[in-house]
Amino acid sequence: MVSSDGNGRATTSVAQEETSAASGEFTPRSDADNARTTRTAPMGSLRVFLTVWIGQVASYTGSGLTSFALGVWAYQKTGSITQMTLISAFAVVPTVLLSPLAGAYVDRWDRRWLLIISDAGAGVCTLAIALLLVAGRLDLWHVYVAVFVSSIASTFRWPALSASTTQLVPKAQFGRASGLLQIVQVGQVLIAPALAGVLMVKIGLWGILLIDVSTFVVGLVTLFLVRIPRPQWTEDPGARKGSILQETVYGWTYIRERNGLFALLLYGFAVSLCIDMGSLLLVPYILGIASSSALGTTLSIAGVGFLVGGAGMSAWGGPRRPISGVIGFPLLAGVFMALIGVQSTVNGITACLFGVLTCLPLFYACNQTIWLRKVAADVQGRVFAIRRTIIMSSRLLAALLVGPLADRVFEPLLRPQGALAGSVGRITGVGTGRGMSLLFILLGGLIALISVLALRYPKLRLIDTLLADATGEPAAPRVA
Repeated sequence: MVSSDGNGRATTSVAQEETSAASGEFTPRSDADNARTTRTAPMGSLRVFLTVWIGQVASYTGSGLTSFALGVWAYQKTGSITQMTLISAFAVVPTVLLSPLAGAYVDRWDRRWLLIISDAGAGVCTLAIALLLVAGRLDLWHVYVAVFVSSIASTFRWPALSASTTQLVPKAQFGRASGLLQIVQVGQVLIAPALAGVLMVKIGLWGILLIDVSTFVVGLVTLFLVRIPRPQWTEDPGARKGSILQETVYGWTYIRERNGLFALLLYGFAVSLCIDMGSLLLVPYILGIASSSALGTTLSIAGVGFLVGGAGMSAWGGPRRPISGVIGFPLLAGVFMALIGVQSTVNGITACLFGVLTCLPLFYACNQTIWLRKVAADVQGRVFAIRRTIIMSSRLLAALLVGPLADRVFEPLLRPQGALAGSVGRITGVGTGRGMSLLFILLGGLIALISVLALRYPKLRLIDTLLADATGEPAAPRVA
């Protein structure tokens, strides 16, 4: 349990400790070491955070380009939704399995170097795919292997980036920083697919892969330009037992001991599962009625919604009680997602998708703000990694479920002679793609229902006030 003063602020020991990466043991830091760490720049400077942020926007956008392009390539090559979604599954498995362990190392090691190694490793994997493509030897199994290895390298990236935020940004700016972090994901999840839909026609998969490699270079350059300070240790002895396994387990224990955080984690998992299933359905759903170029245009227009939401959060800083955004914005997004299922035109789908994507960054940023405030800085690597494992497992589950559900259950139900053709078919229509329409309606309704139920649990609804803040001001960052 994090030690706290009467005002709910986490306290730290006078003598900080840090981990020796070589031996795995904790060694005391001298007062001189602490002084050197905290005298490098004015308190609360945003310059380092923005430098890192710019590089990661580029890096994540490049990753999104490749991910989307490989998915389209696999779908066009095989015509199978299941084969396409398997790429997502191979990308998620390492994150689910290794994130808890990665989180312990994020708290032990220099977070900047973890970001550097992660970007470099993922860039090498992308380059390998590009070389196989040029040689005319690229096959699906090559993609699966490369994506799997790249995901191992990237497992450290998001926990290290998230945990670094409290060291680079003043506490009062957590909401805005969280909004900027959502824009990082805008690049990967929305801007990149929109661009990739157009670039696949213009420059092909090879050109997209080269762009991805160049974005990794941008990310690496920005990381070499900065220094990210290490956090102070809290007084909780359980936070630094020395064993990697014990530290990994501690991340889960930290969440379980705080009912509000645990409920927030479960709620986030449920919402993410529905969102991820809908996201994976979008490509085949739109390609069923339009070209890949139209798909890129649709995602580009709808992606503006995500950008508007993320930029709006950065300017606004979020509601006074972030939990109101955590529950309210998914509820609204669920309504828009359900409406996607009753659309039969690209324009209608685009409008509803715009609504969904405007709500999501606001939800994610409000959620991130709570975690930044309620989790002590020196254990954020472990806690955020456990959280990421749970959330990413929803993506893995979605990737494993949505293909078989669409191909074998919902699509057959709404064929002209399907079991639901005469009933539900009157709302969704009958024929190819209508089963996916029903899935969108059900997923959107489920998100709205989960959000309403979340309001009925006091420890989640009142988490802003019931759970004391654990994070104070960050140590001073600096540019190298």
